[in-house]
Amino acid sequence: MNSNSARSTPGAPSAPLGHVVFITAAAAMGGFLFGYDSSVINGAVVAIRDRFGVGPEALAQVIAAALIGCAIGAATAGRIADRIGRIRCMQIAAVLFTVSAVGSALPFALWDLALWRVIGGFAIGMASVIGPAYIAEVSPPAYRGRLASFQQAAIVIGIAVSQLVNWGILHLAHGEQRGELAGLEAWQWMLGVMVVPAVLYGLFSFVIPESPRFLISAGRTERAKEVLREVEGGHVDLDARVSEIRQAMRSEQKSTFKDLLGGRFGLMPIVWIGIGLSVFQQLVGINVIFYYSSSLWQSVGIDPGSSFLYSFTTSIINIIGTVIAMVFVDRIGRKPLALIGSVGMAVSLGLAAWAFSYKTGTGADIALPGTQGTVALIAAHAFVLFFALSWGVVVWVLLGEMFPGRIRTAALGVAAAAQWVANWVITVSFPPLSEWSLSGAYVLYTAFALLSIPFILKWVPETKGRALEEMDAPREAPVPAGR
Repeated sequence: MNSNSARSTPGAPSAPLGHVVFITAAAAMGGFLFGYDSSVINGAVVAIRDRFGVGPEALAQVIAAALIGCAIGAATAGRIADRIGRIRCMQIAAVLFTVSAVGSALPFALWDLALWRVIGGFAIGMASVIGPAYIAEVSPPAYRGRLASFQQAAIVIGIAVSQLVNWGILHLAHGEQRGELAGLEAWQWMLGVMVVPAVLYGLFSFVIPESPRFLISAGRTERAKEVLREVEGGHVDLDARVSEIRQAMRSEQKSTFKDLLGGRFGLMPIVWIGIGLSVFQQLVGINVIFYYSSSLWQSVGIDPGSSFLYSFTTSIINIIGTVIAMVFVDRIGRKPLALIGSVGMAVSLGLAAWAFSYKTGTGADIALPGTQGTVALIAAHAFVLFFALSWGVVVWVLLGEMFPGRIRTAALGVAAAAQWVANWVITVSFPPLSEWSLSGAYVLYTAFALLSIPFILKWVPETKGRALEEMDAPREAPVPAGR
């Protein structure tokens, strides 16, 4: 197959990038909700513990309950999307986000709160699969890396906004997470405000087009041509482009788990690489910062007001790092960014582990010496920066690009489900681990950051500048380094 058959000729007008950016940004609202819902619980951890009188183990289970839904949503979203379309999936996710926000804000028991978080998690899982797949399918190849980065940009903006909203609500409640505002406690407002972006996400889903690949699979070829003209420009040979996509996705309509089987270890090698990327992204402990940062800083003697401020500043650093990644992901490639991030994360996590080893005192008298406290704060912010400018973006870009079209949605679902399982492991293990040894927990995260370096060098393919259809050639091993 000639993968260049439907591309523009030299001197042809560029694709209507402004319109594609709007479509991508609208789809990435799912990523915003992903980040918001994942992080907003950070501001409510202490209040939930006090309201329901639970210990660290039970608290961790409630916080991690959303991740159960995430894993289920991610594992099933691909199949649902292949049956009813990407847009319908977005609309279902928007409804689930809305229902979860209302239920989480008005729980009558701990198990009730956990149930609503599972429902919200299902929506997050769907968004984590549909967002990258949809964006990859509507993006012109020359801009796909930067446009795919919108998903992660939306996630980090959602995280930052959730922390800003939490800080604002805490300020209105005079610094009390359980302070009353209009008949509800402050933490309930923190969880309930997500209704607003959830409704916006649903509205946006009615004004963006369906993926041309799904339209072709559903036999709606003329509508697919209209969408391709919208996103790739009128200079493209639409008949040749449709033929190219149809040839590349002949088996995509039957994308199921069975299609992923093969190789010596049960699954195709490329699927294991996707799982490895997802797992390493979580095992470095990034979500400890976004789920527990307020309580983390309070656990080393920082007052609640300052701990909320530091949670917000790490979110801003997260945005800065993501912008850096968006600028460079199509310039220097996916693998170099990932390697830079792994080295930076390993160094900063190691410094944090060293600083936390000087933690002294018990109960309300916990503190870090001045030097170590400063190092811990700088290291935590550096860790977030290196993660954001590398693995935070690169993993989502690679997962949207690296799989052959015939298995893309199913493989994305499995990889995303693995990510949520790893996220759950980190989330439920951190409270007991930190009680045993906060420094020891960070030594563990440092080890995973170091292990990610040989994983990238040996197995991760470079997808920079390659059309999605080029991924469809059968491959028993990853692309050799340097290709």
